[in-house]
Amino acid sequence: MPSLKFLLLLITVCITDAASVHTDDHRWIAPSATDERSPCPGLNILANHGYLPRNGKDISIPMIIDAAKEGFNLAPDTVVLAAKLGLLSNSTATTTLNLEALKLHGLIESDASLSRGDFALGDNLHFNETIFSTLANANPGVDYYNITSAGQVMHERLAISLATNPNVTNTPKEIVLRSGTSAFYLMLMGDAFTGVAPKKFVQIFFREERLPIAEGWKRSNVSLNGTTMEALSVAIQAASKWTATQECETLVLAPTV
Repeated sequence: MPSLKFLLLLITVCITDAASVHTDDHRWIAPSATDERSPCPGLNILANHGYLPRNGKDISIPMIIDAAKEGFNLAPDTVVLAAKLGLLSNSTATTTLNLEALKLHGLIESDASLSRGDFALGDNLHFNETIFSTLANANPGVDYYNITSAGQVMHERLAISLATNPNVTNTPKEIVLRSGTSAFYLMLMGDAFTGVAPKKFVQIFFREERLPIAEGWKRSNVSLNGTTMEALSVAIQAASKWTATQECETLVLAPTV
């Protein structure tokens, strides 16, 4: 028969565990009709798991940095620039952003997306299965995606956009954005150094916008930094044979006084 001391200890542990679950709840919960989400699956996953505010609103740069670290083990240098650019989605000066505002065309959203429609053709915010099928069906015969398949998908998605969108935006900036996005899903869902990622993890990442923990995915044991991401991005860009069809717009600065 257990001693009183043992029972008291067991009760204490149970209470502590319950409090921990309550204060650190990162279960996947689908967004409600009033919750905001972005064109970026990674940010949406962080909100769906509660690393970012689940309503997708009033998100600061420090919040994004902390969420990326907790959810993906991403170092600050992988997200800070995109987070700062995201603040420009607001019409007024502010230190926070709302996820849906990130659909602003040409900021961090771009044409020839892996999972969203082109801005000029309609919905550039929500997941589109038809568009995603290019990636979903890539690298046939094996159960993983890699640098080569990622590059081929980028190439095909650009070809489709150029053929169907008379107002496509395709400058050197889009090359960087798209190769970075491809590096992102390979790095987060697979091996950051080889660029090999299980198909089932990547497809859940895009289609369900959740961490495929139940399927065996684990957060990287090492911090994923900008150097690692850049190496993957450069390799994917080379494999994509992506070429710009426009120049970047000239940035005109106000004169100083």
